[in-house]
Amino acid sequence: MSAVEYDGEQLRLLAADIAREAGDLARRRRAEGVALAATKSTVADIVTEADREVEALIRSRLAAERPGDGFLGEESGEARSSTGVTWVVDPIDGTVNYAYGLGAYNVSIAAVQGEPHPDRWTALAAAVCAPAWGELFTAARGGGSWLDGSRLAVTQETAAGALLATGFGYDPSTHDPDLAVVRRVMPLARDLRRMGSAALDLAYVAAGRLDGYFERGLQPWDHAAGALLVTEAGGRVQRFDTESARPMLVAAGPELFSRLSAIVDNHN
Repeated sequence: MSAVEYDGEQLRLLAADIAREAGDLARRRRAEGVALAATKSTVADIVTEADREVEALIRSRLAAERPGDGFLGEESGEARSSTGVTWVVDPIDGTVNYAYGLGAYNVSIAAVQGEPHPDRWTALAAAVCAPAWGELFTAARGGGSWLDGSRLAVTQETAAGALLATGFGYDPSTHDPDLAVVRRVMPLARDLRRMGSAALDLAYVAAGRLDGYFERGLQPWDHAAGALLVTEAGGRVQRFDTESARPMLVAAGPELFSRLSAIVDNHN
């Protein structure tokens, strides 16, 4: 399938349309009240009934529009592709924020070509919808990153120090190592943000609202869409220590990326 060319703009428009519909559903369900469906890796790692309903909507829309495409979703698992395209989906990224009524949650949808693994796929299109704030970030490979009609660009200079974002895993045993990385990074920072939504952090790097972002232990659906937003906005994204159970992802403009990755790479 590597020689096949796909229409990234067409995929972007489809991702945007579905992400907007899915975001509207998530927002309505939040207004009606959230029911917790289960916990996942730990008690703090929750899934709501809305997560499952939103993912079912996305999966149904994609099956109708592009039968044969693969699917990799946080809640409903993997379906193999017969077309070379797989959709990587987080129905509600920032579920804890969502459950608590905080607006930093989103629907994240990416179309990728090749094996559904971050080290082997090529991202083709992305949409990140933040329904609480009425924002839709989109990108197509080679076509730039966009917020509505405005093209996005990462920040290029951080002379006064970088505004950085990060996150922490749900497993308490990982918190001390993560905080140790924060201590090493802080000399670069003007300040640090921790929003609890990886896709939004990456979208904000693409938009220049954050200068950089780093986090260990992300799942493919956490960063598939956001990473394309950053690269199409002129930034760099890379996963380090990929053979470990908790690889490190770094995203930033080119100059800051070099400095930030030099600090966090190969540190546990």
